[in-house]
Amino acid sequence: MMQNCWEKAVRDICSRNGIPFEENVPMSGHTTFKIGGPARLLLQPENAGQLSALLREGHDLPLFFVGRGSNLLVSDQGISGAVVVLGSAFSGVEVQENVLICEAGASLTKVCQTALRQGLSGMEFAYGIPGTVGGAVYMNAGAYGGEIRDVILWAEYLDQQGMLHRLSANELNLSYRHSRFSEMSRKTCIVRAAFRLTPGDPEAIRVRMEELMARRREKQPLEYPSAGSTFKRPEGAYAAALIDQCGLKGLRVGNAMVSEKHSGFLINAGGATCAEMEELIRQVQQTVEQKTGYRLELEVLRLGE
Repeated sequence: MMQNCWEKAVRDICSRNGIPFEENVPMSGHTTFKIGGPARLLLQPENAGQLSALLREGHDLPLFFVGRGSNLLVSDQGISGAVVVLGSAFSGVEVQENVLICEAGASLTKVCQTALRQGLSGMEFAYGIPGTVGGAVYMNAGAYGGEIRDVILWAEYLDQQGMLHRLSANELNLSYRHSRFSEMSRKTCIVRAAFRLTPGDPEAIRVRMEELMARRREKQPLEYPSAGSTFKRPEGAYAAALIDQCGLKGLRVGNAMVSEKHSGFLINAGGATCAEMEELIRQVQQTVEQKTGYRLELEVLRLGE
């Protein structure tokens, strides 16, 4: 569909359904990498009805759904499409006995803090992961021995017709950095997920959360923009160890850099471009493969032109 055609169609949908939107919004402000050119249109639905209408009426249009953009690398040319941000309007967390029912836009920090207040254990591993519930389910996020699949009960999503569906934990096909949503059209949108937790001592939960956050601060370059671990863990090895082994810690391409603190993190050392980050990724992958035989696979998702 020609650009002016899809743009007009998206604008018309927004007008009919009262969906707020902006034009030419830099994606550097909507990703934790702080990298990315402009989204031609950026939409921020304010309720489930608007989101459903957008999918139903715009299923054949270039729509891209994002949360905090904590696992995205967006091109310098930006996105010639409509980026749909699930923000504060989709950030609710409800407690039903030992279950947290969380909207897709809720930050993992908020979810963990809610669990702490309720004396519920099981989400501690996610404290400090800079993403939202939707992205965490999509990627089966994990850290420090825990993963979303350990606690998820079900997830709900809207299909291309704006219809709501629920998938049980078994139906989600969760594995390392993978879910059933990874296999589905990007024209579907996760809207809620439920996590079954276990009653625990609030003080013990708080101590565990603080311990994990302290470990993050000590070992990870949280002072720089990044997308967390840039590469997936290869079978039988660790990406950071392989990168270290190859002497690549501190390698730079412009302002994109392999962190000297944790080489599994590729960081924006200040004004890095997507082109610089992609060249750095290429050099790391090439060197690691040549020297160790391992081909590092990206964990970060690439969007844009």
